[in-house]
Amino acid sequence: MRHTPSFVLDDPAEIRRLVRDNPWATMISHTSDGELVASHYPVVLDEDSDEIVLLSHVGRPDEQLHELGRHELLVVIQGPHGYISPGWYDASPAVPTWNFITAHLYGVPELLSDTENLQVLDRLVDHFEDRMPVPRRLNATSENAAYAARISAGTVGFRLRVTRVVAKSKLSQNKPLETITRIMTELEGSGPYASPALAAEMRRVHGAAEGSDLS
Repeated sequence: MRHTPSFVLDDPAEIRRLVRDNPWATMISHTSDGELVASHYPVVLDEDSDEIVLLSHVGRPDEQLHELGRHELLVVIQGPHGYISPGWYDASPAVPTWNFITAHLYGVPELLSDTENLQVLDRLVDHFEDRMPVPRRLNATSENAAYAARISAGTVGFRLRVTRVVAKSKLSQNKPLETITRIMTELEGSGPYASPALAAEMRRVHGAAEGSDLS
């Protein structure tokens, strides 16, 4: 990912927030035979750690395809993103761009025991079911717990202690305040490139930088 100093995201708290809000991750490995392998799975943070530590699992045989535990794994977290039309700028001429927030997280996965894997699956289910009006827990009943234990054999859990981070928050930080405000208004509108989630991310970031000017 190209390094642009004004867009660098290096706050661990913000990266953790990005993971919590966007848990559907892309996992990429460069295997020993030179192949690139990519898979997609949800991840959660190990909230007991002060560092950035990811917990997840893969379905068999992805652990073999990725050679999990044998080399570095890249986990890509993608936050809100969207097209920014040059018609939303003041200046002319102008070209379109794409606003986004993303993090590339690197580390060597530690494979979990069957018991630990089941605990991670339980935590993963809770992470999503907590928002439901009537959460369906993995171990809500003895019958469901037995079923979960049975099917978990088809998965391999892992812990990834992130040792390297490349993250970027490109949210029009290089534009004047008037232009930023116009972009957010367009993103909150009803046009073909409306994106309330991206607008909210921009308001959160620019609001923190500019105080009440963007309220």
